[in-house]
Amino acid sequence: MSAGSVLPEEGPEGYAHIDPGRPPEASSPGAAAVMRATGRRDTQPELRVRRALHRRGLRFLVDAAPPGTNRRRRADIVLRGARMAVFVDGCFWHSCPEHAHLPKNNREWWRRKLEGIVRRDRDTDRELTAAGWLVVRVWEHEDPEAAADRIARLARERMRGGHEKSTD
Repeated sequence: MSAGSVLPEEGPEGYAHIDPGRPPEASSPGAAAVMRATGRRDTQPELRVRRALHRRGLRFLVDAAPPGTNRRRRADIVLRGARMAVFVDGCFWHSCPEHAHLPKNNREWWRRKLEGIVRRDRDTDRELTAAGWLVVRVWEHEDPEAAADRIARLARERMRGGHEKSTD
């Protein structure tokens, strides 16, 4: 477990999580309200990173499955020519090592829920990497300008390195 993290680096192999294609039901009406209110796209951190990338002249797909991956999971930002998938992860939902915490109520349910999200993120990273995509994860607390600088630098390096524009 990393400092400040509420979750282990790797979840237990025997973890009996509900089918990853179907999230577990909310543990309470309050939890259901929180999950309904949480946007899946166009969050403020995501918009700030997208605006910063746009100012740097980068053009990208938004809320898209990287072409050729056959994935239901969608990246927040896809730079096709550089074959980069960018995810802007919320600190709570994706268990940021600096800000992760478990709610006081229904702790075990939340632990399983958040571990499942972290496991899904790792699975997505592995599958995209195996398909030749570079996965970049940005925490919501990161400076969007610094994140955009990092993404733009990586995109330029990958474009120079022979990753041609995708036609799919």
